[in-house]
Amino acid sequence: MISLTVTAVVFGVVFLAELPDKTALAGLVLGTRYRASYVFAGVAAAFAVHVALAVAAGSVLTLLPQQLVHAITGVLFLGGAAILLFKKDDDEEEVRKPADQSFWKVAGAGFMLILVAEFGDLTQIMTANLAARYDDPISVGLGAVLALWAVAGLGIVGGKALMKRVPLRLITRIAALLMLGLGVWSLWEAVAG
Repeated sequence: MISLTVTAVVFGVVFLAELPDKTALAGLVLGTRYRASYVFAGVAAAFAVHVALAVAAGSVLTLLPQQLVHAITGVLFLGGAAILLFKKDDDEEEVRKPADQSFWKVAGAGFMLILVAEFGDLTQIMTANLAARYDDPISVGLGAVLALWAVAGLGIVGGKALMKRVPLRLITRIAALLMLGLGVWSLWEAVAG
């Protein structure tokens, strides 16, 4: 059974954390050069692979004692908040151009770019933490993949317009505060439980 509450919480946290990420910018760059649907197909497939790996890793953590899991996830969330608060803004990275505009070339370029760039990324670690925290892999996976797909879609189709209206620094601060809150809450449960 899917928990809409868990799915919504995971969606919000992952969405806000992924917006200021370099992969959103990479999707934007690819989307301006190639057919958006081809780029999205590759990017979406790569994010699905990453979420599956993260949820599997988080599900393994649920085998540990609950207090230890809360302590580990609390520390990891606080670390993620610190990374978001103190990271410097990256310049847009160069994206390798596929030789032609075919579906497989463009989707393959998007898939490989995201697969490599997102491995061990903050949102993948967050997804594993959330899977461990909620012990609901389906809801966590659904929320995370929908959030990543939403950010990819925004980046590919309308990233420039969004960033003109909403400062990237504000999005980053909101994501950091959410992670800080989840970290404090998890540590409090570890101590109180």
